[in-house]
Order: sequence, then C-alpha cells, then structure tokens
Amino acid sequence: MYNMGAWCLVRGAFTSSGCLGVYAGKYTGRCRCATFLSGVKRYSEDTAHRAAVPPQFVCYHLPHRTLFQIQGQDTSAFLQGIITNDMGLLKEPGLRAMYSHMLNVQGRTLYDILLYSLKEDDAEHGVFLECDTTIRDSVLRHLKMYKIRRKANITPCPELSVWAVFPKQKKIGQEQSSKPELSSPEKALVFEADPRTQEMGWRLVSNSQVDPVDIIASCERGDTEEYHRHRYAIGLPEGVKDLPPGVALPLESNLVYMQGISFSKGCYIGQELTARTHHTGVVRKRLMPVRLSSPVQDLEEGVALQTQSGKPAGKHRAGVGELGLSLIRMAHAKEELTFKSSDDRTVTLEASVPDWWPKDTNTT
Repeated sequence: MYNMGAWCLVRGAFTSSGCLGVYAGKYTGRCRCATFLSGVKRYSEDTAHRAAVPPQFVCYHLPHRTLFQIQGQDTSAFLQGIITNDMGLLKEPGLRAMYSHMLNVQGRTLYDILLYSLKEDDAEHGVFLECDTTIRDSVLRHLKMYKIRRKANITPCPELSVWAVFPKQKKIGQEQSSKPELSSPEKALVFEADPRTQEMGWRLVSNSQVDPVDIIASCERGDTEEYHRHRYAIGLPEGVKDLPPGVALPLESNLVYMQGISFSKGCYIGQELTARTHHTGVVRKRLMPVRLSSPVQDLEEGVALQTQSGKPAGKHRAGVGELGLSLIRMAHAKEELTFKSSDDRTVTLEASVPDWWPKDTNTT
C-alpha cells in the first residue's frame, strides 16, 4: 500500500494554503494532507543552527547546598529575629533573593544562607532557605528552637537542586551579562541574580530530575570544582569550611560587602557585638582571596599565617588547588605571608583585593 503522504506529493494534492506549517489534519480530495512533511526541512535547519551556536552560559550543580521551604503567616516575623538581614526587603518590587547570616548570641556566624521568595503570590508569605548541606540538621534544629509557637511550617526539600549559572565568557571584573532566557520558565522554581555580588551570576532552583539545559536556553553543564575555583578567585566565602560555625565574625567575613546585613532593622540574635563593631568602624581582619605558591592537601583547619619577619598575620581557611581564602590582618594584607603545610613545607601566599569590594576599602 502506498504511503498516503507520498501519494499526495505524487498527485500534487498539496496546496499552498492547506499544507504548510504545523500539521493540520485536513483532507484534500482523496488523500489526507500530511502537512508535517513540509516542515521537515525548516526543522532540520533550526536544529543545525542551534547546534552551530556555542552555549553562552554554564550551569554548575551545587550538591553542597540544600533547601528548606518555610511558609506560613508568621514566616517573615519569625526569620526577622534570627537573621542579620531585613526580611522587609523581600517585599520590595523586583527583589526576590537575599543573602544573610544566622548568628549565635556572641555575634559569631553559625550559618550563611540565601533566601528566595516563593513564586506563589498567596496570603501566606513563604521562602526557600538555602544553606550548607553538611549542617542541614543543625539548621533545622536552630529554626525549630526559635520558631516556638509562630505559624510557620519548615519543610526540608531534598527533591530540589541548586544550580549556579555563569556567563561562559565572562571575566572577573567584567559587567554583568544580560539575564539568560528561559526556554521552560515553569520548571524554574527560582531563577534570580545572586544577591551577594554580580560576579556570582544567577541562582537556579529546580526539581532534581530536571536538567537545567532544558530550562535555560544556550546553556551547558559545567564541573562543580570550576564553580569553587571561581568563588575562591574572587574571594567569596560559602559554607562551613569558609565560615566555621561559632568562629567566623560576620563583618570580618565581608557580610556588609555582600549586602547581607541591615543596620536599621530591629533586634536579632547576635546583633549587639555586630552593631558595636560596625559603629566603631574598625575591622582589623578580613577574609581575603589568596594565591598559594603551591597547592596543599590535608591542611590543618585554621593554620596560622605569619609575615616574613615572623609576626602573626591571620589564619588560612580553605581553598581549591592554589586558590583559597584567608583571614588576614589588614596591617599585613600587602605583604608576602607564609604558613607550614602538613608535610612541614613552607608555603607562601599573597592576598588581593576583590574587584567587587568598595573602592574605598582600607587595606592598610
């Protein structure tokens, strides 16, 4: 039996009006007009064109970050009392992502978090809370301890994944590229500019079974280690290795530079020391990006730094390869510093001032 579409072609039964574009399912005379055939060439050309255009963005999976959903009429009031930033900012038009820390009563950082407004515009304000995966249980206990009788439900979201999206060709210090176009916006639960600095691109939250390449047009997947190398290159801390719970101080960790704190909101846990340090205007140590003379492994946490003359200069925190973060006394920030590796080698390092810091930052 002849294929009916081919028979139409032989008999010239296709018409210019009825057999172009999307399949219409009409009959013309003795045969069914299979209009999908006429789109084969155009579809092939479009596919070839997309394949020829190199991806403009890279998506990095962040398994070291996890999410909670917090929802209920008291969500904002509840979080307002335990974070450094102002929940009122998320009510402003166009602002759906915010960075913050949770502090202990001594004013030291417990957890660094990102907050995202939920898409649903309902009466009960809700957020996604992103934190370090390794301290997920500790964060949950902390939230439940201070929730008391407030109307707010806290739900872990292991079925969701966090992604970072960077421009493929962007260089450090270059202006932010335009926001990527979404080919399937309904699959993106969150897609917002990283609130810490434009050097960190965009944050994407989706179901773990969804490939970000199916959400973001002109995107490819990248290696997560590249994401961490980028962070350390620009000096941006993230997670417990860079911000040890109960050890790191928020202002020394550049929380102000990352838009992560409000000095005009009401009281919150750990506010007193933080506010007093801010108003004195004296921050003697800062977390800075450093480059090591050689990569090190199995480095002791918080290894001491010293100047060439042997003066204490701070502590090294964490890193990848030759890149890392160190808490450095500002008086020695421009000097070549050293520390002893686990195999008793002397490693030298040099700190740099990130481009995203304010230009008037005092490094002397």
